[in-house]
Amino acid sequence: MALTKLNWGCKMKLPEEFLKNMRRLLGESEYKEFLKSYAEDRIYGIRVNTLKIGVDEFREISPFGLEPIPWAEDGFYYEKGVNPGRHPYYHAGLYYIQEPSAMLPGAVIDAQPGENILDLCAAPGGKTVQIAAGMQGKGLLVANDISSNRIKALVKNIELCGITNAIVTNEKPDRLAQRFEGFFDKILVDAPCSGEGMFRKDQGAVKSWDDFKNDRCYAMQKDILDSVDVMLKPGGHLVYSTCTFSPMENEGAISNFLDMHKNYTLLDIPKMSCGMQPGRPEWWNNNPALSGTARMWPHRLRGEGHFVALLKKDSSVMEGGKVYLKACVAETSGALEPFYKFVNENLNRDIDGYLCMKGTNLYCLPIKHPELHGVKVSKFGWYLGRVTKGRFEPSHSFILALEAKDIKNVVNFCSGKMELLKYLKGETLLIEGNKGYAGVLVDGYTLGWAKQSGDMLKNLYPKGWRKMG
Repeated sequence: MALTKLNWGCKMKLPEEFLKNMRRLLGESEYKEFLKSYAEDRIYGIRVNTLKIGVDEFREISPFGLEPIPWAEDGFYYEKGVNPGRHPYYHAGLYYIQEPSAMLPGAVIDAQPGENILDLCAAPGGKTVQIAAGMQGKGLLVANDISSNRIKALVKNIELCGITNAIVTNEKPDRLAQRFEGFFDKILVDAPCSGEGMFRKDQGAVKSWDDFKNDRCYAMQKDILDSVDVMLKPGGHLVYSTCTFSPMENEGAISNFLDMHKNYTLLDIPKMSCGMQPGRPEWWNNNPALSGTARMWPHRLRGEGHFVALLKKDSSVMEGGKVYLKACVAETSGALEPFYKFVNENLNRDIDGYLCMKGTNLYCLPIKHPELHGVKVSKFGWYLGRVTKGRFEPSHSFILALEAKDIKNVVNFCSGKMELLKYLKGETLLIEGNKGYAGVLVDGYTLGWAKQSGDMLKNLYPKGWRKMG
């Protein structure tokens, strides 16, 4: 791959073929402005996790300066040099670190409580947790990714953010389509793409561009969208997004889908005064409806490159498949007794929903779960813990979805306390308290479990989550 080093003090090298394509598309004047953006620093953002804290509430306690992101009510810019991933609030799941432009698809899908929603290409989970916040724990969220390696990060982010209504699957889209025909109210396809919009943010995207050229990605996107059509309910909404500038993968993918699926309408995404631009019909078939899509350019707004389209399926009655829903039940009548004992002794609330035992592990979902025989499932709803030797051992994901008021015995640390850092490192603390389980909090927000014994607080923070530095 031939690379061209940009001038004006920019150290970045970009593929010559990519630069040639952009000059042809943008014209000389806008092309120069586009190139200048690569001499600027990348933009940083966080999205407040409203499952755990309100936006105004977080702004009051935020340890770093915030500036609102226009297209995301819960999104904020933060300054270069700040490291929000090291703050205890991150470990409490109060926010998710996310590139600002990547927040638009999750805002456009407008997730509501009680809906069934699919995030088809979900890892590492930024858009998944944004959708979950809109659902507020009601309805079913299926988060899927084809990569078994990326699934681990997806599961961790779902647990960190206290999401209780998500099933994580590791399947190809056509396999899911066999199980979920006409099931989802909304589907987000953050499609695998050539990644041109991330060149400024990630030099790795530049290096992989030769392996993920536009035509190869376009073929994958077509197959994915065909499977999505099978799974979307009549009257449902589809959000398609990429992080590339390629007309083939953006306007081209949507134009091809509309040609093949006449029962869809392309809806307009409102453009804001922040620099968001309409799609470019002149770049593909001159279909005027394509101007309803949204393009985000690094030289026009504070964010990286992104493309988003919103489509609606017509509401005609669909013939065919039906997803069978099953109620979760315990394997034996006495299997849940240790769990109920734990809840009675340690919580101030009941756990509502459908409980399900899988081996010794206990899960909960807010609705009956779909029949998943033959589907690779990496996470089955809210993992509460395991029943072993007549005892219930609570999981880390259990407490991260609870509020301080839900727990009878808590130990609350201020965010700047040394004891809190020791807890996050997995150390035992010399603290007196009531014997038994305790919820560890940071400034009143749940962080993890501990177990009090005499003047010692035994640390139950997961080994794989501990701060090393």
